[in-house]
Amino acid sequence: MAFIILLLATLSAPAAPLRAVIDREVAQGWKTGKVEPAQLANDATFLRRSYLDLTGTVPTYAEARVFLDDAAKGKRAKLVDRLLTDKRHARHQMQIWDLIIFTRNPANPAFTRKRDAFKNWLEKQFAKNVPWDALVRKMILAEEAGSAMFHVQYRNRPEDETVAVSRIFLGTQLGCARCHDHPFEALTQRDFYGMAGFFVRLQVLQETKGKEKVYTIGEKSSGEVLFTGPAADAVPGKKGEPVAPKFLSGAALDEPDLPKEFKEPDYRKIKKAPYPKPFFSRKEKLAAWITAPENPYFARAAVNRVWAQFMGRGLVHPVDDLKPDSEPSHPALLDALAKEFVAHKFDLSWLMREIVLSESYQRDSAGPGTAAAPKWYERARVRPLSAEEFMAALRVATGFNVAQGLDAKMPNAAGSYMLKIFGKPTDGRGNFQGGVHEHMFLNNGSQLRSLISAKKGNLADTLLKSEAPWDERVDRLFLSTLTRIPSSAEREKLVAYITAKKDDKRVTRARLEESIWALLNSSRFRFNY
Repeated sequence: MAFIILLLATLSAPAAPLRAVIDREVAQGWKTGKVEPAQLANDATFLRRSYLDLTGTVPTYAEARVFLDDAAKGKRAKLVDRLLTDKRHARHQMQIWDLIIFTRNPANPAFTRKRDAFKNWLEKQFAKNVPWDALVRKMILAEEAGSAMFHVQYRNRPEDETVAVSRIFLGTQLGCARCHDHPFEALTQRDFYGMAGFFVRLQVLQETKGKEKVYTIGEKSSGEVLFTGPAADAVPGKKGEPVAPKFLSGAALDEPDLPKEFKEPDYRKIKKAPYPKPFFSRKEKLAAWITAPENPYFARAAVNRVWAQFMGRGLVHPVDDLKPDSEPSHPALLDALAKEFVAHKFDLSWLMREIVLSESYQRDSAGPGTAAAPKWYERARVRPLSAEEFMAALRVATGFNVAQGLDAKMPNAAGSYMLKIFGKPTDGRGNFQGGVHEHMFLNNGSQLRSLISAKKGNLADTLLKSEAPWDERVDRLFLSTLTRIPSSAEREKLVAYITAKKDDKRVTRARLEESIWALLNSSRFRFNY
């Protein structure tokens, strides 16, 4: 009887939250890697890290003060829930995925460099927490206003689009199979051109409405990709043989024959949307196959990339190369993440919440190892802020957003300049190499000095006008820039420096601005720590 009661209790018990599974499997990895975990990060470190990872910027002084003064036990979970619904979160996710999809140097730049409509569309998807499968399906179908840009990037280049779709959404590299069968992998050239067959019929229509270019994606009912064999055997003028579309590592597409009386419209003469509907849509079949719960690639590729976004490296590393024989660092964890992601209907917010609330994510970054992104996740990754994060953090830290407004432009075209200086795409591999150009900008750039210089409502102006004791003002300075309270020694030295000639307001102002400049130039500000 006792056994039956115990069995019933086990069967009815709720499954452990994913964060518990994460912590269990990561802890098992410590034994495999023979490493010791770091302690949990303090509140200030968690605050800065979670803000940067979830919203792409640092907290304001007021936000930091509220969180650090809160003594409630569950305040970290409450913070994460709030940030996941913050409009900054949607914008940050848009920026991350826009970079993944287009990089800093997108294909077909004449059409894709200005893609505000796509960015706005993508941001709205994240703001609504559209499930990942639905979002990708929308992007491939390209039927909503603003969603067409992915196909526009690869117009008339089905082979390039095959490489991109397989890498980004399936975590699979097909570049080699484009030219030859890989000697050590099962995927062949015919597999590659079978996937390319889904894109060969796509058409792009460009219209101008007002000052904007509007794109529509059409699909022909005929046309095949031609296979000429290995690149080494290519013969000039040889057309090759048509290859029927085939799902990656799966079955060939079951496509009906065109009616004998069918006549393909002349798409070159179509100047206005909509395009005629195809007799049979390969695009629809591809969108359904890619995002299907049973797809062996889709969910695993997604969770591996999201995991890398927050933990610094994928369970399969690099994130976009999930080969059949790739050995994850934590196989059971990757399986659990993919399984639960599908079970929770591809809910990205849920997945991010479970990762961020795990103890594995909340570890301190200090430890004996030197890797920026430890393989065994025994401590938190250390990463530089992206260009977008760095600009946003500067605006918040210096009070520019308060003084000038959220939509105000950075001084002296600093925004585009900083994207050029600090703009390295997120590659999921933890690569970073600061260059002389960064140091020159931070040390000598007029743009940064302009942000720091006391102006009505900004940080320097607020601190100068405050009637609080200078030790409290220095605390505010540290919280505003580094998201932490200074140590006693730091506070004492900075107060002494700023107030050395307290009767000379010009000197006090200059020294305060120099202090802000020093903190913004520190590695503590440049990195997430």
